[in-house]
Amino acid sequence: MNSVIPTILEQHAEEASFLFTLRNLATAEPHHSLDSLLRLDLRLRGNLDGLRIANEAGLEALFRQLHAHAEGEVFAATVLAFEMNASAALARLAEHVRGQPHAERFMAAALGWLDWPQVAPRIDKLLGSPEPLFHRLGLAACGMHRRDPGPALIAGLSHADKGVLARTARTAGELRRRDLMPAIRAHRLHADDNLRFWANWATAQMGDEEALEPLRQFAEQPGEHRGRALNVLLCWQKRDASMAWLRGHAQAAGQRRLVIQGAGVLGDPVSIPWLIQQMGDLPHARVAGEAFSLITGADLALLDLELVAIPDYDAGPTDDPSDPNVAMDPDQDLPWPDPQLVQAWWQANQTDFKAGAAYLLGAELSERRCLEVLTSGQQRQRIAAACALARFRPTEALFPTSAPANRQRALLAASR
Repeated sequence: MNSVIPTILEQHAEEASFLFTLRNLATAEPHHSLDSLLRLDLRLRGNLDGLRIANEAGLEALFRQLHAHAEGEVFAATVLAFEMNASAALARLAEHVRGQPHAERFMAAALGWLDWPQVAPRIDKLLGSPEPLFHRLGLAACGMHRRDPGPALIAGLSHADKGVLARTARTAGELRRRDLMPAIRAHRLHADDNLRFWANWATAQMGDEEALEPLRQFAEQPGEHRGRALNVLLCWQKRDASMAWLRGHAQAAGQRRLVIQGAGVLGDPVSIPWLIQQMGDLPHARVAGEAFSLITGADLALLDLELVAIPDYDAGPTDDPSDPNVAMDPDQDLPWPDPQLVQAWWQANQTDFKAGAAYLLGAELSERRCLEVLTSGQQRQRIAAACALARFRPTEALFPTSAPANRQRALLAASR
């Protein structure tokens, strides 16, 4: 028996780590829905349960798998350490994160995954810590749970650590703390990209029009904040200004994907003929199909509007170690639209749409439509719906599309 238990624990540790990574990616992938997130959550919880039953042995199985690029291992170990109130284990994890700063977000993700009563007893200690790492983790936990940390937000906006400042601004934006807008705006032009982004992102969520120009700059440049900047910008910027901005970039080198995605978020059917044109260009065909569906609600696969023969095109990394392209194809899970079939569908259905209006999955944009898409849409569609919902509910905390699925379902049930 003793020889079997370690093997089982190792399997649970490997599966939990893998499933977290899978789930983390799924929150922004086009083929995942709230239901599929729930299935991933249940599988992840099952493996965490297997480790939890083993107590310290389960934690040790995870610690044995920690390495320089660990992601799910950090997440799972943090979950167990918090549940077991294992201070020594949390100290070991903190030491690992100090040496591998990229791992901080996976430790933070664990605090967002846990139920609030499991996290709350340590929040004051985290927020009161003189070490910026713990301060950031406390702020992140409050933001992900949409729990107001009170005076810690005011204190955080004058902190010496840029990371604490950025996380404070983000949490304030997630909570829609409009009273803090002047203090956050003080960092609008900060030299640090991350802090500058979150400061403008936060005040834009509060209706600050002066934050839109910095967000336009983030949307126009490649980087980790580009997608968030685009969604928030197009939800809060005046529609005429957004249309002019997109048209101005339509012919710019390297900006066509931005314009395609922007057209989908904006939701104006006047863009449909141009989007169908883009479906003939292999690098942009699938994202154009996604934008078309975001506006019209037409499921390309369900309606048989896909190409029969998959094109010989691969935008992902190759096996060549000298190839500098290591990024995965962002459209790999999207269908390949058939431009002729899509054009025929549009000709048959275009009278259902009014130029100049905004549509979300085939219905005019409204608060109710946002809630419907948050309930049954795919993740990228749900992210767009959550951004739009913020306009209809300007004083409510932002809807957390990456939160555990059962928590999201409870929030949606309470919203009806």
